[in-house]
Amino acid sequence: MLPFHVPDLGEEEITEVVDVLRSGWLTTGPKARDFEREFAAMVGARHAVAVNSCTAALHLSLEAAGIREGDEVLVPTMTFAATAEVVAYLKAKPVLIDCDEHTLNLNCNLIEQAITNKTKAIIPVHFAGQPCDMDPILSIANAYHLGVIEDAAHALPARYHGKMVGSIAKSSCFSFYATKNITTGEGGMITTDDPEYAARVRMMSLHGLSRDAWNRYSTEGSWYYEILSPGFKYNLTDIAAALGLAQLKKCDRFWKTRERFAALYSEGFSDIPEIRCPRAAADIQHAWHLYVIQLELDRLRITRNEFIQRLQHAGIGCSVHFIPLHLHPYYRDTFGYRPDDFPMASRVFQRVLSLPLYSRMTDEDVTRVVEIVRSLVKENRR
Repeated sequence: MLPFHVPDLGEEEITEVVDVLRSGWLTTGPKARDFEREFAAMVGARHAVAVNSCTAALHLSLEAAGIREGDEVLVPTMTFAATAEVVAYLKAKPVLIDCDEHTLNLNCNLIEQAITNKTKAIIPVHFAGQPCDMDPILSIANAYHLGVIEDAAHALPARYHGKMVGSIAKSSCFSFYATKNITTGEGGMITTDDPEYAARVRMMSLHGLSRDAWNRYSTEGSWYYEILSPGFKYNLTDIAAALGLAQLKKCDRFWKTRERFAALYSEGFSDIPEIRCPRAAADIQHAWHLYVIQLELDRLRITRNEFIQRLQHAGIGCSVHFIPLHLHPYYRDTFGYRPDDFPMASRVFQRVLSLPLYSRMTDEDVTRVVEIVRSLVKENRR
């Protein structure tokens, strides 16, 4: 069985973690601060705040942006649960937007018609690692005085018009979950150029205390603290940050491997009309977190679900990204969303399929996937 994903960990990660264990300082401390500095430098942001998930990063970013009960936040329907549920955490309303057929990013042409006098922010999601078209998004946001918080869970290392994702919007939120391009097991990062914004998310990431645990218990700190706001418990441990430091040094190598494998996939399927391959837009760097194909079902005698079953039976792990939010019971029952409200995402969902793509794969693994997919297509053509 070729798994859908295997994390790429080596002796460097083990050494970093052992160093933390031997240091006696396990929670947020010097390793977390080093990870923040190196990550900020890599993406070109002035500030970075490490947290325990991208969900936490999104929640803190919305809170720092002033999102409150009754506000509306624009969110793509083609995304994972976290992007919209953090809006609900603050008792605001996630207003869903349909996707572009080719990139599966939110359709920028639909943004303005979704804006009301309650709209306060927009969360573009860089689907699969392909940056959204940020120029029109930022232009619309400026015109309507909206905050822009990037869900960059898939987007390390991605570039838009030469700029790293993480240095474009007011706030960018990254994920270091086990399947991501670099991992800390669980973890996330917020980047921003705004020092006040960074201070707010840092304070709120640890109970709203005036001093974090590192300052209070180190020789540089004081036992005294004040609760400035009812915050959360979202800090990243030094154990996780140690993994991140080692992984960050390998990020460019990981990306180059993913990019090469993505190119091998595209070449392998180039003469198969039953498969639509992902395409990188002009003047961007795709992070290639996912390789998502679309099956041309009118050319096949089987459904996407049957195709997945046969791939798995042949020993190929695969997945679907994502079940659009409007198809889930919570969004249907709470906000009244229906499949016809988002025709593109509803249609695309029936045919998307994510193939294995990770740096521990080999050329032979990619070739095997290509051959099995081609064989399944050949066997099931109309």
